[in-house]
Amino acid sequence: MDYVHPTDLLNDATKAASRKASLSVRDLLIRSFLAGGLLAYATSLVFVVLSQNVAPIVGAILFPVGFVILVLLGLELATGNFALLPIGWAAGEVSFPGMLRNLGWVYLGNLAGSLFYALLFYLAVTNCGAGTSGAVGELMKSAAQKKTITYMAIGLHGWETAFIKGVLCNWMVTLGAVLAMASRSTIGKIVAMWLPIMTFFAHGYEHSIVNMFLVPTGMLFGAPISLAQWWIWNQIPVTLGNLVSGAFLTGLALYVTNMPKKDAAMVIPLHTDETAGATVRQTAEVN
Repeated sequence: MDYVHPTDLLNDATKAASRKASLSVRDLLIRSFLAGGLLAYATSLVFVVLSQNVAPIVGAILFPVGFVILVLLGLELATGNFALLPIGWAAGEVSFPGMLRNLGWVYLGNLAGSLFYALLFYLAVTNCGAGTSGAVGELMKSAAQKKTITYMAIGLHGWETAFIKGVLCNWMVTLGAVLAMASRSTIGKIVAMWLPIMTFFAHGYEHSIVNMFLVPTGMLFGAPISLAQWWIWNQIPVTLGNLVSGAFLTGLALYVTNMPKKDAAMVIPLHTDETAGATVRQTAEVN
């Protein structure tokens, strides 16, 4: 069958977590660098399309292309790993230091790939700085300021809002990472991943890896945002929100409800019939 039952899916997720934890630092950095760049590619695609005055839902429909490509290539995305590695840890297949090792290197690689593509995109759009950014640049400047300065303007409530939007975003993104294993066919995997990724993007929630590209690109195009404002008012709270929902609302939640139930039979002698020479026993099922 093409469909994978949730229990089997959990087993596949555990094996995937174990493989990810065993990767060398070199492979983690290469795969995460490429993943950051590809997700940035999908983000820039959305803004190029939106600059042509189409409905925002068109951008949401298109954005999952980056996620699908990087998952099918077996690359490393920190936000997806925020769910998969905790599943492996809960199952005893991944150590806690091993989980932190993967998440740390992958986050760093995603950042490097996102910044690399941001620079190339800026140079391409502005003809290596000789021209203006046009409608695409204006849209990205506005989006970057909305994700930082707007939050900063309302203080603690802004930080909390970024955190909550990060929670809501990665609840869907990690479902996409898990649903990639819900089908044995390529087309089934693509459809299963596309649905939750499109859903989060259409809501305008906050994705830490997307913001590694979007905010710096907005800064390159002239948005008045400092590095401190980017990290304090967006990157840090959004990353924490992504981590919380990935680990608890997807990873550990699915593990707890689908983990193997251990049944044991306990044999307890009740009494012995000496005349018949037979022993009567009762079997108690212990769940």
